[in-house]
Amino acid sequence: MGSFLLYDQTGPIVTLTMNQPEARNPLTGNSAVEEFVAACRKISEDVSVRAVIVTGAGSAFSSGGNVKDMRRHYGPDSHDGTAIREEYRHGIQRLTLALYNLDVPTIAAVNGPAIGAGCDLTCMCDIRIASEKALFAESFVKVGIVPGDGGAWLLPRVVGFSKAAEMAFTGDPLTAPEALAAGLVSKVVAPEMLMEEARRIAGRIAANPGRALRLTKRLMRESHNARLETVLELSAAYQALAHKTPGHKEAVEAFIEKRKPEFTDD
Repeated sequence: MGSFLLYDQTGPIVTLTMNQPEARNPLTGNSAVEEFVAACRKISEDVSVRAVIVTGAGSAFSSGGNVKDMRRHYGPDSHDGTAIREEYRHGIQRLTLALYNLDVPTIAAVNGPAIGAGCDLTCMCDIRIASEKALFAESFVKVGIVPGDGGAWLLPRVVGFSKAAEMAFTGDPLTAPEALAAGLVSKVVAPEMLMEEARRIAGRIAANPGRALRLTKRLMRESHNARLETVLELSAAYQALAHKTPGHKEAVEAFIEKRKPEFTDD
């Protein structure tokens, strides 16, 4: 895909690998935002993609913001607060919106430390599995800033307000077992098994018809901020679309004929 993000597709599964291991895969001060946005656009337009895995090369998942790069915000040549605000809005926040709003199911395979925006990046994904070497820290307060990438919205929806507040107010990291206990991840595996497990889950997802997957994810996303009545109305509309897809027809016919369904890029 580019100098930061490796884009690999095997059948209906795309793997996005952050590939700046010498800097622990930071999300600022490089081309990460542009490459993630471009990758999400490519995935969205490719109806053959049914699952996405996000991981990091090297020992870290992502160190989040480039701390050394932050010095320019208070140096003699720094911009005013309004310019910095616009930088966030047109920078890292574009990554948040692109990945979180991607209709294709996403899996974060957390191979090592996920710090600050790196932790929030995992929360932008639908499913999180962790290596035993993973660490998670909502650590913005440790460097005197706030979650500028939407972490204050993302993290409480994953672990609940109390745990999110503890993480954000202390900045202290969670080990992989602690993240499992908090519901931040759904599984912890040995490091050498991480990508195999991620691909196994992705394969189970990708075994289902693509349009139904995308509609299901969109429905779940919309339910975060909607009343039950609104979600029911949207469910009826999406169901009408789903009933007319080739994937639905093939699934029903295969069930009746007692055979394995064969889904095309529906």
